Amino acid sequence: MYSLPVFRLAPTAAMLTILGVCGGCQKKPAPVAVPDVAAAQLEAQQEVAKAKAEARNGIKSATKIMGPDSKDVARAKITGAFDIAMTRADGNHKVADEKCLTLEQSAQQACKDKAETDYQTAVSQAKAARDSQLR
Repeated sequence: MYSLPVFRLAPTAAMLTILGVCGGCQKKPAPVAVPDVAAAQLEAQQEVAKAKAEARNGIKSATKIMGPDSKDVARAKITGAFDIAMTRADGNHKVADEKCLTLEQSAQQACKDKAETDYQTAVSQAKAARDSQLR
């Protein structure tokens, strides 16, 4: 039987270990996400259309059950308008964030801050409109 001395296998094993450890050292970095403003706009439009359809269905349902002059129909209209406004604000915020990602790194934070301020303003306006109509 032929046997190799252990000292001859040790350098080979060490070399394979080093290659195994450093083999992953040259992997390419993960791709950076590319901002897609058009996709964000399309998604926002679809969400608003969905919110409008849900609002119409809520109004139709309330009208069918309670009659056209009931307080429930009025509440469904107010709630539907609020939901649409909130959906629109969310969509506009997402689109603005995507647009910010297209800017130079130094301008992105200011853009994101403005987008957040615009979003908070839209949310406040939607809530104020809803609350004033519910009284």
